Amino acid sequence: MADVLPVEAASAGVSGGRGRKWRLAAWLLGRSFSSRLGLALVVLVVGLALAGPWIVPYPDDVAGAVNLARKLQPPSAAHWFGTDEVGNDILTRVIVGARLSLLVGIGIMLAAAGIGVPLGILAGMSSGRLRETIMRLTDMFLSVPGLVLAIAIVAALGPGIGNAMVALVLVWWPGYVRLAEAKALSIREEPYIEAARVAGASRLRILWRHVLPNSLSPLIVKMSMDIGQAILAVASLGFIGLGAKPPTPEWGAMIAIARGYLPEWWWYALFPGLAIYLSVLGFNLLGDGLRDILDPRSHRG
Repeated sequence: MADVLPVEAASAGVSGGRGRKWRLAAWLLGRSFSSRLGLALVVLVVGLALAGPWIVPYPDDVAGAVNLARKLQPPSAAHWFGTDEVGNDILTRVIVGARLSLLVGIGIMLAAAGIGVPLGILAGMSSGRLRETIMRLTDMFLSVPGLVLAIAIVAALGPGIGNAMVALVLVWWPGYVRLAEAKALSIREEPYIEAARVAGASRLRILWRHVLPNSLSPLIVKMSMDIGQAILAVASLGFIGLGAKPPTPEWGAMIAIARGYLPEWWWYALFPGLAIYLSVLGFNLLGDGLRDILDPRSHRG
C-alpha cells in the first residue's frame, strides 16, 4: 500500500498540473473580449464548413443551377442574403464557400509550414554553406512582394484553385523559415542542448526531441493568423480571375462577378465580402489570444 500511494499522488499531481494549465489557458483566452470574439468567429466558420452541405437551404444552387425566375432578388424571408444573376441563393453559396476557403487556408499553411519549419530549424542548427544556401534562397523569395509573386506563379501555371494554392505555398514558406531559424538560433546554445550533445544524442534526435517542441509556440500563433491571410489571398486571386472558376462557390470569385451589379444589387457583393472579413478577423483575433497563452512574456497582472 505504501508503494502505491506515491504513484497515485504523482498521477494526481500530473493530472492536477494539466488541469491547472488548461484552466489558465481558458482564463487567458477568455479574459479578452477580442479573443472571445475571435474564437466565436472561428468556431462559426468551422461549423459552417463542417455542416454546410447538410444545412444549406437550396442544395441545387451549390453547383450553379439556373433559375432565372428568381434572379437578383433582394434579401427576404425566402432568401436571407438575396439571389445572384442566375437565381442562386447567395446564403447557400456563402455557406458552402466556407468549407472551400477553410480547407484552402489550412492546406496552404500546413504545406508552407511543412516546407519552411524543417528548413528553418536545419539552418538555425547548422553553419557554413548549408545555412547560407537555405537563407539566401529564402531571401530570394522574400525579395518579391508576396501577392505579386503569387500572381506571377498562377499566371505561369494557369488559373485554378489548385494552382493558386501552389503559388501561395511558394509565397508563404520563407516566412516560416525565418521564424524557425531565429527560434533555433536562440535554442541551440541552451544548456539542455549542450547536455544532450554530451550525452551522445544525434543531431536528428536533438532537432526532433528538443529544438522542434520548443519552437512550436510562435509557429502555432503564426499559423493561426496566416490561415486568415491565406483565405484573403485566395479570395484576391479569385477576384482577379486567377483562382476558382464559376460555378465554384468561392468568395473572391463571387465578388468578382458581383462588382458588375453594383450598386443597385448591393447584396450580391456584400455578403461574400462580409464572410471574408469575418473569417480573417476571427483568425487574427484568435492568434492574438493564442499569443497570450503561449508566450509567457505577454501575460499581464
